[in-house]
Amino acid sequence: MNEYIQLLKHENVLRRLSFIQLISYFGAWFSNVAIYTLLIEMGASETTVSFVAMLHFLAGVVQAPFSGSVIDMLKPKKLMLSLILLEICATTFLVFVNNINDLTLLYILILVKMASASFYFTTEMSLLPKILDEKVLQKANELHSIIWSLSYTLGMAISGFVVFILGVKIAFLLDAAFFVIAFYMLYTIKIEVDIITNKENLLFMMRDTFSYLKKTPKALHLMIVHAFVGLTAFDALVALMVDKYYAGIIATSLALGLLHASRAFGLVIGPIMLGKLVNNKRLIYIFVAQAFAVFLWAYVMRNFYLSLVASIVVGFFTTTLWSYSYTLLQKNIEQKYYGRIVAYNDMLFLSSAAFTSYMIGNLATAEISLENIANIMGAGFIVGALYYAYVLKNQKIKEISQG
Repeated sequence: MNEYIQLLKHENVLRRLSFIQLISYFGAWFSNVAIYTLLIEMGASETTVSFVAMLHFLAGVVQAPFSGSVIDMLKPKKLMLSLILLEICATTFLVFVNNINDLTLLYILILVKMASASFYFTTEMSLLPKILDEKVLQKANELHSIIWSLSYTLGMAISGFVVFILGVKIAFLLDAAFFVIAFYMLYTIKIEVDIITNKENLLFMMRDTFSYLKKTPKALHLMIVHAFVGLTAFDALVALMVDKYYAGIIATSLALGLLHASRAFGLVIGPIMLGKLVNNKRLIYIFVAQAFAVFLWAYVMRNFYLSLVASIVVGFFTTTLWSYSYTLLQKNIEQKYYGRIVAYNDMLFLSSAAFTSYMIGNLATAEISLENIANIMGAGFIVGALYYAYVLKNQKIKEISQG
């Protein structure tokens, strides 16, 4: 943990960006719990719940084809400020969703909100390799994941109580307020990076990116490897678990908050314990461990308290899996293509997460048990391990410096 603290002490821009992440992510989870609580209280179907979960990821897929080119053309600070403004507006308007007849409005606001969030994330992740030395890049990615997980833990847990006591409207307004604070903090940061002037138009840059991927197959392979982490899109599954198994035990908002917070606790402690141990070859075992963690969760799913414990185990391996596979991609592409490749990588990852959310709803509607749905997701990580082993054997992948 001391390494992360030292990194924040020495990297001023990263420190300020990290505080912004903490505030904005923390606020985001208020509305996340509120949205699913609202859906369950409105009596939304399993398909609707999974569709909303899918929209959270699909929004990023829609904007990804052009966002990378835009990122490589514009100054990051101005772009990030504009995206936070969009998030403030979309979040505030969530207070006008009152019943099942307002689902169309909810869908539109989620698309705008999550597309902006995804665009912001891609901008920041393409910025990090430009401002940080390669020896600390993995730690910076791990730190980002820890901050996300910490915000997720606190946000989900506290919002469960906020929604239970004050209602979903207050949660939406609190979310918007957090984004206002994040906007002000970002406005005061001085970010200096060299923008590679590109005279090509947007369409040419997109074609050029595909040509680069064709000439650099390892980049595409690593994007696919990272996409397997999208199988951890458990939001729809958790919502259905609460509705089906725990409704008679605990209030909906509290159950949602505690289950997500438990998994997020595992997300926080995982990289702290595994960060120094993982390398290119050992990542295979992290994939396998993630699979068996999901199998365990499926086995104890009907018991709320055992499910809380299993959720921690499920989260334990996820952050390392995400951060290491992301860093591998960053270290194996040219700087000129950072923004575009990161955007397409996020598109694949979010497509995987969106498909996972969609299939959860469809499988549940087809009366496949939630336990078996979880087992199917766990098996996906075994496939991921086999695919990554194939990539390591057939591609020259740079080892990440642990300095």
